[in-house]
Amino acid sequence: MGDRKQARDEEFQSFVIGRWPRLMRTAFLLTGEQHAAEDLVQSTLEQAYVAWRRVGSADDPEAYVRRVMVNAHARKHRRKLREFLAPKDDSGLVREVADTGDRMAQADDRSALLKALAKLPPRQREAVVLRYWEDLTETQTAEAMGCSVGSVKSNAAKGIAKLRAIPALADMVTQGGRK
Repeated sequence: MGDRKQARDEEFQSFVIGRWPRLMRTAFLLTGEQHAAEDLVQSTLEQAYVAWRRVGSADDPEAYVRRVMVNAHARKHRRKLREFLAPKDDSGLVREVADTGDRMAQADDRSALLKALAKLPPRQREAVVLRYWEDLTETQTAEAMGCSVGSVKSNAAKGIAKLRAIPALADMVTQGGRK
């Protein structure tokens, strides 16, 4: 029994090490604050560890954990807790290090994009982050958000429309993050 537990612990540890940067990026984009993102990922991974036998045997453990994270974040909003995506003083904010394939990383002014995301309602922000930052399909995004594909399409379209209305972001959004 000890060998199985150790193997399960090693499998979980490998999962965490391999997925930590991406989970942190998603959490940061959802919460907008480094400490809140760390707390969100930590609590998500605690839940995943407890259920690791089920999570690890899922078809896509990362999608399972992402869904847990999005649900945990959504619960905070239902409780009317306020989060600020772009703090007024961002001098202490740790900057995100983007994946090399992340087209949004090529944007000249990431802080303008983060501030614009802060203005979106939570469901629109979730849809935009998961669809365009995480590059999930509409179906994967719907599964992560716990809603229909139609809701994803609607929320993403409304969110992108609001982002396009911001002159500084218009070029970034319409050109897919390239200048």
